[in-house]
Amino acid sequence: MPSPHQPSHHWVIGDVHGCLESLEGLVELLPSHDRLVFCGDVVNRGPDIAATMELAWGLVRSGRAVWLKGNHEADLLGALQQGEAGTCTALAGNATYRQLGARRCRAWSERLARLPEVYWGEGWAATHAGFDPLSWEPRLNIRLPFWQSYDGRYGEVVVGHTPGPEVRRIGRIVLIDTGACYGGHLSAYCPETGEVRQAPGLRPWSHGAFEIFAARASRLERIAI
Repeated sequence: MPSPHQPSHHWVIGDVHGCLESLEGLVELLPSHDRLVFCGDVVNRGPDIAATMELAWGLVRSGRAVWLKGNHEADLLGALQQGEAGTCTALAGNATYRQLGARRCRAWSERLARLPEVYWGEGWAATHAGFDPLSWEPRLNIRLPFWQSYDGRYGEVVVGHTPGPEVRRIGRIVLIDTGACYGGHLSAYCPETGEVRQAPGLRPWSHGAFEIFAARASRLERIAI
């Protein structure tokens, strides 16, 4: 069911991945009376994860935003359940854990565990990666099976998860991860109007990195079509 007291317009924001300056710049471009929907993966990869999480959570607490769970939030929670970095390789390799440390990650875990996986709009929905075509429940790591099987039952579905060079469509699915942490842009998409607004992402961390990820996404999307 749609969330109560919805504003007239929403902006679904792609994978932020700790890109604080990108998020600050994008929020400035969006109308203050519209609702923001973080499409998951606010955490990990970027250089300013803690401050990015605080900014996103502050927008949630003010009532302006909704933060959906992505696979990176879920992976962090799963690793925290396994143990500390000395005994858990998943934590040792997790950028969020390295930047925040054990105590702050534990403090965040209850909030992250409560994050919803879907935001229901009127005639559209947002979730991190898509829905399982067998159960039609949200799945945080799905790509091709959802892209190839989606039958339009939820209207337009806005997802992140797969970085590409621009906001693009596969049928009634809108992919809005434009690779901010790889040197692309951080994008916001308005499902009511189809408008896209963007802020610059990080400088590429290696030559051609964004192009590699964009090419992989394009190959997957061609298969889906």
